[in-house]
Amino acid sequence: MNWIDELTSTLGDSIHCDEACLLAHAGDKWFASHLPDAVLLASTTEQISEAMRIASKYNVPVTARGAGVGYVGGCVPSRGGLVISLAPMTRIIELNPADGIARVEAGCLTADIQDAAAELGWFYPPDPASRKESSIGGNIATNAGGPRCLKYGVTRNYVLGLTVVLADGRIVRCGGRTHKNKQGFDLVGLFCGSEGMLGIITEATLRIIPTPPARAAIQAFFPDFALAAKAVQDILQAGHLPAAMEITDAFTLEAARKHLGADAMPAGMQGHIIVEIDGQERAIKEELPSIMSILQSCGSINAMSATEPEDIERIWQLRREFSASLRATGLTKLNEDIVIPRSALVELVDFCSQLQQTHDIPIACFGHSGDGNIHSNIMIPLDAKGNERRAEAEALVHELFAWVLARGGSITGEHGIGIAKAPWFEGAIGSNAFELHQQIKSALDPLGILNPDKMGL
Repeated sequence: MNWIDELTSTLGDSIHCDEACLLAHAGDKWFASHLPDAVLLASTTEQISEAMRIASKYNVPVTARGAGVGYVGGCVPSRGGLVISLAPMTRIIELNPADGIARVEAGCLTADIQDAAAELGWFYPPDPASRKESSIGGNIATNAGGPRCLKYGVTRNYVLGLTVVLADGRIVRCGGRTHKNKQGFDLVGLFCGSEGMLGIITEATLRIIPTPPARAAIQAFFPDFALAAKAVQDILQAGHLPAAMEITDAFTLEAARKHLGADAMPAGMQGHIIVEIDGQERAIKEELPSIMSILQSCGSINAMSATEPEDIERIWQLRREFSASLRATGLTKLNEDIVIPRSALVELVDFCSQLQQTHDIPIACFGHSGDGNIHSNIMIPLDAKGNERRAEAEALVHELFAWVLARGGSITGEHGIGIAKAPWFEGAIGSNAFELHQQIKSALDPLGILNPDKMGL
């Protein structure tokens, strides 16, 4: 009996080997893909435990996946084998405001968790842009962020407990439902951001908090990007801690104006920021004019504020249209989610402008100015024969990463390493830290069957 036969004998109709299912589980939003040999559409932790026991017995590579909307090839089954899909595991097991927790299965969409908490007047803050299509298991595996990281932190800050299936099939429950827990090593933290290489997360206990009763949003355009960056620093220096602060460069703004129409924004703008604040209504009323005054003193143009939900949504909708606007240019974009010290925002945009002039390859920068996580999108042009200049664009990525690391930054803030960024990983963290990663991987997955080839491990 081979491994697929034993899986089918043990798990029955949940094992799929038809071509359509294999194709659907061959990759994510990155360009690379590889067909698995079989797919488990899992519905319980115990099923996954059985599958891992069999995979370990036969030394079969296993790739776990949720919604498959990553950008770095993190769920590409690069060596075939078995894909375990947690997408069917969508139950919200418990919402308990008295304890401030939500217990959910790994396949739950982030937006569904937020909506369910909101119905009770509670709030799950992490907000990746893909929240309506990304699953919580993937968010935890990549330690996903989003605009609200400035005030509320990333996914890891809201994970209290996990159920994890190890490479040999053992089920481990780490952490719990209490908001403080110092029993032993931080195993919850170990699995957060591990990209499915140390174990398969099947259930999570999340921290939820009371919903702030009031919100407001502000957007402002600037004739110079440096003025927008100065406004970010001045807002913080004045003692404000917004829920989110987003910044956008001239290339992205021009692409959005062409895509959305001339009425979307003033012509010729070089910078744009969005500031969102939340809290008690009285506090919002005091903060709003103070921040508007700071923006005006920094030279803002057409600054506007909103306090009604539909008006706030209109401000954020422009931000959501940036990716679509860049795609509308007809150029393929390499979406890099680098992180820099916040003080280096202007340097980053200036450096990207220099790269653009040197290589004749556009770079569009926008993202989370409050925490320095800027999406630097390298827009791949065509050559005279109509072919993508991908090799040149990828070489430019190397220059960008080298510049970021030289300034104490990181090559990823949200998307993870996966396959796409694996060539730079050891250089980014140093050889000793890389060796420590290898040792941890070997301790938890001695056969190396869990999500092989990611992070270069």
